[in-house]
Amino acid sequence: MSEARDEILAGIRRSLGVSATDTTRRQIVEARIAAAARGVLPQRGEGAVPTRAATFQAQAESVAASVARVAGDADIPAEIARFLRENNLPATLRMGEDTRLGALPWDATTIGISKGPSNGDDLNAVSHAEAGVAETGTLVLVSGPDNPTTLNFLPDNHIVVLRADAIAANYEDVWSELRTRFGKGLMPRTVNLITGPSRSADIEQKMLLGAHGPRRLHIVIVG
Repeated sequence: MSEARDEILAGIRRSLGVSATDTTRRQIVEARIAAAARGVLPQRGEGAVPTRAATFQAQAESVAASVARVAGDADIPAEIARFLRENNLPATLRMGEDTRLGALPWDATTIGISKGPSNGDDLNAVSHAEAGVAETGTLVLVSGPDNPTTLNFLPDNHIVVLRADAIAANYEDVWSELRTRFGKGLMPRTVNLITGPSRSADIEQKMLLGAHGPRRLHIVIVG
């Protein structure tokens, strides 16, 4: 495969009249990659924080996610308890080691909290998103012990906390923020982009929720 690839690339160079050792062309390519110039960006997600949050909510709800708005962190446990109760779900919740979630007043509810990755036996899980994308109503979650990736896909019901000021207009803004926050070479192993609950229409073109992951996605926007 390597020899075939080399032959193809050599043929392209011959047709362009260039050499693999052309330092000028190499420098041009390296500069372009380093600059990471953006393409055309959609306007749908643009606006101030309240506008982006409203757009995000509309887009998320359009793909069968449920969304609740709360004023501050102290209101999060009560909202999650309401969601579990109104959907006739047990008052149990699996979470990672995220200190933002751990510091919440869970004692004000009857929810039983367990921590760590899911082995598939957990019915409900909560994660804290790093960001949201207003353009598509997409959640951005990064892997690690704070928010294990297994919580995103194994439980039937996934609850995600998202700060309103962490909702970006588009994907390009999110990637720029992640690169700034983690630094080059320190990006998380996995970045999950989640838009709505799991779904599939492979069988007889009938939409089925929970086909490959959570059947419910509930987003709590804070602020």
